[in-house]
Amino acid sequence: MTEPVTFEAGQRAPAFAAMDAAGNTHDLNATLAEGKHVILYFYPRDSTPGCTTQACDFRDNMARLNTESYVVWGVSKDSARSHDNFSTKQDLNFPLLLDEDGSLHETFGTWRMKKNYGKEYMGCSRSTFVIAPDGTFAWARYNVRAKGHVEMLMRELGLGA
Repeated sequence: MTEPVTFEAGQRAPAFAAMDAAGNTHDLNATLAEGKHVILYFYPRDSTPGCTTQACDFRDNMARLNTESYVVWGVSKDSARSHDNFSTKQDLNFPLLLDEDGSLHETFGTWRMKKNYGKEYMGCSRSTFVIAPDGTFAWARYNVRAKGHVEMLMRELGLGA
């Protein structure tokens, strides 16, 4: 097995376009061309405790993020139906992108070997990338914690409450 790619701040982000559960396409280059920063976060599964905490933290901070020209896109390998149910139940105010085939996970290096109770398996490494309007990573971090992540991210981006 080859090692997954690991991106760092300053590197060029791979271009992509992906659909959300409603069938809308979200194109990275088009969004960056509008002068926006994209916060792209990868999470393991819809409706699990940690993923719900993280999604709700982004939801609750969306007004501040939008004021500062940030948009948020969540990505998991769940189905459109799962994304729709999760988004509706949690009243999410940002799109969840579809990646059922795992191609975005592969592109961003978030599909990695994980260990849990001594067992190794492939899975989604909870990761967040901030892509600046010039197409480079302003911030990139793998293996982030769900709880407190959005608060820490906003602090590191200089977006204090």
